[in-house]
Amino acid sequence: MADDADHRVATGADVSASGADAETLGYELRSHAKELREQPPGPLFFGRLDHEDGRHHHIGRRRISERPAAPPLVIDWRAPVARTFYQASARDPQGVAVRRRFGWAPYSTGDSADLTGLEDELLGTDGPVTPGEGSAIVAGEIERPRVGPMRDIAATIQPEQDDLVRAPLAETVCVQGAPGTGKTAVGLHRAAYLLYTHPRRISRGGMLILGPNRTFLSYISQVLPSLGEVGIRQSTLQDEIARHEVRAEDTPAAAAVKHDARMAAVLHRALYGRVAPPAGPLAVPDGSYRWRVPLDELERIVAEVRKEAPPYAVGRERVRSRAVRAVQLRAERRAGPMSDSWVQRLGRSRAVTAFVDAVWPTARPEEVLAALLADPRDSLLTAAEQDAIRWQRPPRSYRSARWTAADLVLLDELAGLVERPDGYGHIVVDEAQDLSPMQCRAIARRARSGSLTVLGDLAQGTTPWAARDWAGQLAHLGRDRASVVALTTGFRVPAAIVDLANRLMGSLDVDVPVARSLRDDGELRIRAVDDVTAATVDAVRAALRHEGSVGVIAAAGEPTDALRAALRPLLDDGTGGRVEVLPATLAKGLEYDHVVVVEPSAIAEAEARGLHRLYVVLTRAVSRLDVLHTRPLPPAMAGGA
Repeated sequence: MADDADHRVATGADVSASGADAETLGYELRSHAKELREQPPGPLFFGRLDHEDGRHHHIGRRRISERPAAPPLVIDWRAPVARTFYQASARDPQGVAVRRRFGWAPYSTGDSADLTGLEDELLGTDGPVTPGEGSAIVAGEIERPRVGPMRDIAATIQPEQDDLVRAPLAETVCVQGAPGTGKTAVGLHRAAYLLYTHPRRISRGGMLILGPNRTFLSYISQVLPSLGEVGIRQSTLQDEIARHEVRAEDTPAAAAVKHDARMAAVLHRALYGRVAPPAGPLAVPDGSYRWRVPLDELERIVAEVRKEAPPYAVGRERVRSRAVRAVQLRAERRAGPMSDSWVQRLGRSRAVTAFVDAVWPTARPEEVLAALLADPRDSLLTAAEQDAIRWQRPPRSYRSARWTAADLVLLDELAGLVERPDGYGHIVVDEAQDLSPMQCRAIARRARSGSLTVLGDLAQGTTPWAARDWAGQLAHLGRDRASVVALTTGFRVPAAIVDLANRLMGSLDVDVPVARSLRDDGELRIRAVDDVTAATVDAVRAALRHEGSVGVIAAAGEPTDALRAALRPLLDDGTGGRVEVLPATLAKGLEYDHVVVVEPSAIAEAEARGLHRLYVVLTRAVSRLDVLHTRPLPPAMAGGA
């Protein structure tokens, strides 16, 4: 297929057409050839369906055929006919007689020698009811060592996950996913499905994947390319709204106020507080004549535009055009129709510009926010809240201001009030429970004409403003009618580890279903030690005897730095690619075959929502979890240990 695509690029240059047509055709052919060349190597199929009517289909990550118009040798997993691979069961065969799964060696490029096994499920008989449950191939794929970036799950999608992946484009879906239930993978596969099913509609607005941080984005970066989708924007919200470099840091109190939903109204009032009623009639010189618009008519123009509530910049131009129209009508009653050039000249005249500047002045978001932070008097904020966000030393001008991360969220809100941003066709938002109301509004502005896939777990909310329920969070995202679907069955985390993490649920102040795991394998060790650093080094050495990645997680700051220094000889010994030492604050969304959690009490005490952070940390392990402590365990975790 790749060779044929290259051949079409070469021969397409000779197609007789206009220059524009030839350029468009060449771009399409080159893009297709580039996409095929960038397809990551791997097995061409992972399943096969034998239908009761004698038809059979191989299922893979993309459509494969000998010629573009020829019947496919492999069906794309997203095609409607492929859905029965994920949904058919003995209870409901859906016309499938046999479902076959192929097992491939890790990192296989698709060579037949890499085929490790196959399984047939006879769906017309008393076979398994839940597709994949009890499958050694599915279990092996799920439990394969976690080395390198996140992999796709096209071969192991479960029925409840498939329902979410194939939800209609117009439908916003919120997934409340317990650890290890595959919510991130579901979101990425839904993105791939929508790109396949609605390519033109999505391409008009584009697709955006929003992750919590760049480390997480790096981890998931290969999933969409492995599914045949390249060129998809994957970003953090902070990068999307980065009008300026972050050069200052808020106090916790100031950050809490700036992220509060009331700031939307405060900013709106600060911006539109610049609009003023006309001070007098408008007089516009025109040669030897002077046209006049009375005060009451100007007041009506300004009031009408304010009532229409357009973006601020649009409102300013409406005031200008209506004032010019009022002058034009007077001129035409006296002298007949006026030319377009006359109207344009009138709109640029000093008198009209001075009038517009007086009643609807230009406004830059930075200028408005700087004025507010210098004097944040607003009845929506208490005196203490005003003091929290007030600049102690206001800069000489907004151009020299040192903005904080929360300020960038406020600037984005103001920019959206001044001029509406372009929206995306679809946005996937991961770790959505950690977003503040103001951050949610920034996403809602970018999804004005599109839908959302909202992914998260209220139990893993770790920011000071983390959501306690999905109803309020979805309202801030502008999707208060979206359905919330809970994924509670875990495939990644062994049951013993899930049970340990579930001990914390009663202390997390959120109402979410308790997770359960289908895996009864894995290892859990909780050990009190005398020297936690030495015990960590020993635990990492032991973990390296097994396959897969090793994550060492401790409280941020000095504990992490000390462990990294102690493990440096081991990291420099050629195993650093498998071992990562990281603070608990960066663990969210990541997974490792073996996790060493160091001093859980320190993690729980490091921040206001420390138990939520500890819940995240405990659920990063795919196969083995070591918990090392010199101090007593947190009471919520200690029960039954």
